[in-house]
Amino acid sequence: MIFTGLCFAGLTAVVLRAFASGANVYSGTYSSNTARQFEDIFLFIPPKRIAEIGWICSVCTALLVFLILGGIGGSASAVLVRSAFALVTGALMLLAPAQVLVLLRNRRRLRFNVQLVDALTNMGNALKSGFSIIQAIEHVVENGENPISEEFGTMLHQTRVGVSFQEAMRNMDQRVGSEDLTLVVLSIETARRTGGNLTEIFTNISHTIQERLRIENRIRTLTAQGRLQGIILSLMPIFLGVVLNIVQPQMIQPFIHSAVGIGVMVVIAVLLLCGALTIRKIIKIDV
Repeated sequence: MIFTGLCFAGLTAVVLRAFASGANVYSGTYSSNTARQFEDIFLFIPPKRIAEIGWICSVCTALLVFLILGGIGGSASAVLVRSAFALVTGALMLLAPAQVLVLLRNRRRLRFNVQLVDALTNMGNALKSGFSIIQAIEHVVENGENPISEEFGTMLHQTRVGVSFQEAMRNMDQRVGSEDLTLVVLSIETARRTGGNLTEIFTNISHTIQERLRIENRIRTLTAQGRLQGIILSLMPIFLGVVLNIVQPQMIQPFIHSAVGIGVMVVIAVLLLCGALTIRKIIKIDV
């Protein structure tokens, strides 16, 4: 009995030490990297604030899941399984700031691509009027909307502090992460080296981007039903479980208050996640 207690105490110490080490890494390296990535989309959030948001989301989610699964009711094994599932769910929620960053970055990239069409047209007209490429970009910064005016403005600021034009364009391409912008950057670099007609190049690229956006919107419309089916199929078991727990709790309580029942629900959750990812993979078409 004493040996068992010592083993449990040692295991607890190792787990706590690992948790403390992971918490330090999360509050330090992870938060700092995430904060720098937020700065790329012109959202300046302190790393400490990002860590606090992650911890709050994690703790609230873990408590909510633990209470939904039955709290401290039932056998000790059931409580242990609930606690483990709640901790795993809470740990996953620590990645919430990064997932929000991905969502915001994708939305910003989409807006940038839409605005890039008009920006290329305006730059082409400016070049026809005798402006230089720098003056054409300044015209976009002065008359454009965010995010394209912010990105081109940052690029111009870098050129004014000594960064070469090509390097500033590549830095902007790396920040935005848009394939359309990559095409524009490569075209400008090629035209500057070979003396090509930038006005004609901008016209062709603008037409290409317009066609790509049109095809993407068409695909998004055709796959809307598939996305809706994936959402409904993923949420339906959860909705039915909540309704049955309210209407006929005797059917759901055995699952909640037993380790086997909780294990079955975990397996169901994993299968639902796999199904949702499969549907997402099927309906995701790259243009």
